[in-house]
Amino acid sequence: MDGATGGEEERLHLTGVRAVMVFCDDPEASCAWWARVVDVRPRRSGAFAWVDLPCGVELGFHPADPEKNPSGASTVPYWSVPDLDAALRVLVSAGAHRLRGPLEVEPGRRIAQVRGPHGAVMGLDESDAAPG
Repeated sequence: MDGATGGEEERLHLTGVRAVMVFCDDPEASCAWWARVVDVRPRRSGAFAWVDLPCGVELGFHPADPEKNPSGASTVPYWSVPDLDAALRVLVSAGAHRLRGPLEVEPGRRIAQVRGPHGAVMGLDESDAAPG
């Protein structure tokens, strides 16, 4: 990595997730849907919509771009949940569609993916242990 000083490589220092951007066909509708499911107030500025989640992360919704960020093909955020089956029931009953899982990816850890009714793909992660 460039920027080495005194023989040591400079390292990237990450302090946490500040925001997750989801590219979808209808950012306003997708944001409103997630705001209802999570019970927070949706926010909007131009074509961009977002919710401020209780965990301190901004969940943003941006119009998909067929070349750079097609709907549903962007990075999938995985949200920690205490009960994967309960979270899936809530999301599916609110109109989401299961894409993947539940899958046990290692002992004590299960994941799943859903697509919201407006194209946003989200992951859910239930784990016996904290990440790290």
